[in-house]
Amino acid sequence: MTDDTAVISVMLAASDAQAAVRWYREALGAEVMWDLGSVVGLSILGAPVFVGEPSGNGWEVPSAPSLPSCRVELFCDDPDPLLARAVRHGAVGRTVPIANHAMPWGLHRQGSFVDPFGHLWLIGDKSPLDPPNRHPSGQARQEG
Repeated sequence: MTDDTAVISVMLAASDAQAAVRWYREALGAEVMWDLGSVVGLSILGAPVFVGEPSGNGWEVPSAPSLPSCRVELFCDDPDPLLARAVRHGAVGRTVPIANHAMPWGLHRQGSFVDPFGHLWLIGDKSPLDPPNRHPSGQARQEG
C-alpha cells in the first residue's frame, strides 16, 4: 500500500494454524497471501487476517469456557451468504439469520458467529465504515 489509508487487522491464535487456514478457506473463502507454517497471512474479501500458533511469546489461544479474547469485524457488501457459509462449515451462529440493527446513520445489517477455534466474528454490511452526514472531524453532522 502506498497511500495514507490505514488498515486494521487481527492475528487469530490457533493451536493448529494449518487446520485454521483450511477452515477459513472453506468457510469464508479466504485466500492465502503467504504461509510460514505456524503463521499464515490470509485475505478474506480483500481484508487481511492473520493466523498464528502462540509459542510462549505473550499471547495464547482462546480457551473454553472463557470468552474470546478478541472480536473480528468483517464488513462486506452482502453479509448474509458469508455468515450462512460459515455456519454450514461448523461455526456456531449467534445471530442467525442476520438482523437489521437501528443505528444513528440508518440500518446496519449484521450477524455473528464463533469459529471452531473460539474466535468471535461479526459479519455486517459496510454502513459503519462511512455513515452518511459524517463531518470530516469524525463527528456526526447536525441536520437543520
